[in-house]
Amino acid sequence: MSKIQTPYRYDFVGSFLRPQALKDAKASFQEGKITQEEYDKIVNDEITKVVAKQKELGYHIITDGEFRRTFWHLDFMWGFEGVEHKATGNGVPFNGELAVLDDTYLVGKIKAKAHPFVEYFKFLKQFEDENTVAKYTIPAPAQTFQQMIVPANFERTRQFYPDNKELIKDVAAAYRDVIKQFYDAGCRNLQFDDCTWGAIVGDAAKLRYKSLGIDLEEVQDQLLEVNNLALEGKPSDMVITSHVCRGNYHSTYFTSGPYDTVADHVFAKENVNALFLEYDDERSGGFAPLSKVSDDKKVVLGLITTKSPVLEDKEKVIARIHEAAKYIPLDRLYLSPQCGFASCEIGNKLTEEEQWAKLKLVKEIAEEVWG
Repeated sequence: MSKIQTPYRYDFVGSFLRPQALKDAKASFQEGKITQEEYDKIVNDEITKVVAKQKELGYHIITDGEFRRTFWHLDFMWGFEGVEHKATGNGVPFNGELAVLDDTYLVGKIKAKAHPFVEYFKFLKQFEDENTVAKYTIPAPAQTFQQMIVPANFERTRQFYPDNKELIKDVAAAYRDVIKQFYDAGCRNLQFDDCTWGAIVGDAAKLRYKSLGIDLEEVQDQLLEVNNLALEGKPSDMVITSHVCRGNYHSTYFTSGPYDTVADHVFAKENVNALFLEYDDERSGGFAPLSKVSDDKKVVLGLITTKSPVLEDKEKVIARIHEAAKYIPLDRLYLSPQCGFASCEIGNKLTEEEQWAKLKLVKEIAEEVWG
């Protein structure tokens, strides 16, 4: 088993643009033109290719590009007992665009079972070697918890959970079970993707929650509780990181605001090994909140955007890294794009070639800064 761990000095969040062959295969499968077996073979072939490309670029962390899923978060939730979903055309409004998502809701108590993502990981793991290690990405426990208490789901969830305390307890238990499944399958690098913190940053979020009569401090306490409960008993040789995001759908975003209002919770108290943080534009605010990061955590600066094909100025990125190092030691800093390139299968507005150019730039800058 490879001894390499995430984060690496040059890293990435996880998802990649879906190749045309994969898009065509999915359309053909949905239209009944090819079988499940034929579709799965194409998916496996495309994952094999995207892993080879990551290695070709000199990356030491590999993912399957999230090629097996439609949505970065919901597909994982469907792998629990008690969760159902349906495509209704509903979605979540992003900045100028509706992110069309399957309705995902409870039909019973949430429990773990043999999770299909663990099988997906096993396929990826075969590509590990002495120079590379496989990372798998899943939505954070807080993301699943929040999904079940959004306004559209709240009343249904209350049929099974009279209060959030019991829901938090069951979500955390289900995650602990799945984390063990990943560990037993040989996974030593797992990443939580978490938009819940990004959704409550800034003054706008504070006002929104206040208008609903909800105490934002209590919300933060619950997000921290469910994530940390899920991490209890984590094997000491398993690295679990968290990617804190403000939303990424077809190059649009969900929220804006600096990390200041959540730093005392997620930066200081969440028991992950590292934080992947979005810092690609002014919506993210300054680096001062990094001073709140607990000493046992590393920070991956997401200074390269996946929302645009325009390549960043190398010297400006290097200057920003050193600016961040005023608040946290340089040796605890790492570099990556701010998010995946295709959080949902629609992907962001750039080409595959432009995607790889971004990763080349990340590696180039990291080698210049850290050697």
